[in-house]
Amino acid sequence: MTGLCAGRVVVVTGAGRGLGRAHALAFAAEGARVVVNDLGVGLDGSGGGAGPAGPAQDVVDEITAAGGLAVAHGGDIATPEGARSLVAAAVDTFGGLDTLVNNAGFLRDRMLVNLGEDDWDAVMRVHLKGHFLPLRHAAEYWRAEAKAGRGRRARVINTSSGAGLLGSVGQGNYAAAKAGIVGLTLVAAAEMGRYGVQANAIAPAARTRMTESAFGDTMAAPEGGGFDAMAPENVSPLVVWLGSDASEGVTGRVFETEGGRITVMEGWRPGPTADTGARRTPAEAGATALRLLADAEPPQPVYGTR
Repeated sequence: MTGLCAGRVVVVTGAGRGLGRAHALAFAAEGARVVVNDLGVGLDGSGGGAGPAGPAQDVVDEITAAGGLAVAHGGDIATPEGARSLVAAAVDTFGGLDTLVNNAGFLRDRMLVNLGEDDWDAVMRVHLKGHFLPLRHAAEYWRAEAKAGRGRRARVINTSSGAGLLGSVGQGNYAAAKAGIVGLTLVAAAEMGRYGVQANAIAPAARTRMTESAFGDTMAAPEGGGFDAMAPENVSPLVVWLGSDASEGVTGRVFETEGGRITVMEGWRPGPTADTGARRTPAEAGATALRLLADAEPPQPVYGTR
């Protein structure tokens, strides 16, 4: 490895398994000191509990066995106390915080007519609030450091999804939360740049507990070896680069990444437009809308409809 993150302190949430585990191991391999957060819950968020034991400690053991430095954090990052203690774990153990990777999440998939309020709230809580609270406490730390003349080249990598960019049938709660994460990322990039913080988001596709339940055999590893396009480890190199000093100047961006592919997503941009300078009647507004739609690019299909 190149030591791209040598000396940096990195926090990864939801790092006990899947993408988070791959990110934590990849950062450690590049010289970072890593706080491995995982609550140890099931795929739907059930079970688990506070404390460092469980999957987070397993990843720490992997890192230390390879000669790296890591510490486990078992707190609930969707609570103010858990998020605050997460940042404190980095500062108290390793003397600071340079990179925050928000990755934790779970699924409670339902079609909209069957989607209960509890399932909505639980997914919003872990994905959207679970991004906001660690980011808020990390930002508070970085602002204080900058004001004290100890500014850091801080990095935030948030985890959105193709579901958040295009929508996904049966995942109204998840898609809405992941879309919210993109908005949160753009605001963080705009607000925190003055303190040396860069914020970007990824929309990864990889084989994890979540995707295996949703897509089944399409996520399976290839038989007989060869390149495993769905391996979580394929996503981590971009995350490590975004979390390093080498990404200087890259902020407010969203990247899709899958296998060997990286795509810069360009988001909402103004398309065809018309302005009469006066109020329209409903019929006139409709005629204008239809004319503009005829000139517009068709939307990308929602996942689950193609």
